Amino acid sequence: MPWYRPAPSPSPSAAHDTDGGPLTPIHPDSHTSLQLLLCCDGCYECCMRCLGGVPYVSLLATLLCFSGIALFCGCGHQALTESERLIETYFTREHQDYITLAYLIEYFQYIIYGLASFFSLYCIVLLAEGFYTTSAVRQSFGEFRSTVCGRCLSTMFIVITFVLVVVWLLVFSLSALPVYFFYNMAYTCHTISVLSETPSSINQLCIDARQYGLLPWTAVPGKACGMTLSNVCKTREFSLIYDHYIAAFAGAGMTVLALLTFTVSTTYNFAVLRYLGRKGIGPRC
Repeated sequence: MPWYRPAPSPSPSAAHDTDGGPLTPIHPDSHTSLQLLLCCDGCYECCMRCLGGVPYVSLLATLLCFSGIALFCGCGHQALTESERLIETYFTREHQDYITLAYLIEYFQYIIYGLASFFSLYCIVLLAEGFYTTSAVRQSFGEFRSTVCGRCLSTMFIVITFVLVVVWLLVFSLSALPVYFFYNMAYTCHTISVLSETPSSINQLCIDARQYGLLPWTAVPGKACGMTLSNVCKTREFSLIYDHYIAAFAGAGMTVLALLTFTVSTTYNFAVLRYLGRKGIGPRC
């Protein structure tokens, strides 16, 4: 009697593959792997769609704008405060001589507070407008409709940003004036250190704050000469003020560059929406 049991013959109703043999059942782990593969593929496609809808130019301009405003407002505020102390200590003797300058510095500091608040909000609004009008976002949602209100808002942002570019070009030019003043002061101090062996020539080297409009012509002494000027340049306050004005000047330049980038970005988005809007439903508001 055989020690093995013969295999049962397949019934006619059993499932067969195309070759006539029985179908191999799918292991439960195979279903899990397939589901994971499909899930990963869906997540990848979703991530690509989200990344494709990011307005990178507007995002870069926003970061530049925030950095430039932070440099200009922070360093400019500190530089103005230290400049008032420096002029009060070394260039004037009477409080009435620099009272006008003190008021101007205070007003400029309040303007700096307003600029920081305004541009913090305006940059966020422009970034949101960039997200809304980017053609990649419109393509992701399969819609290229532009409304009358949307075109009006885009036009308004373009005009406002262009005006701000002109204003900040003026601010950028004006912020170079204190840098020029302290550069001349540092260069004169360097000349004094080179000619330190000839005292008669040193006393003729001066920096007159009245010539730059910082003090009235009646201010006494209104200027620093010779070794007095050299001692001023060796103080920590002078180096701090000089560095802060340079940083504020760089911040103003970064802000101008950011606003120009915003102008190009918003103009391009407006042109794309205007062109693609012709393919959608008629204008509505």
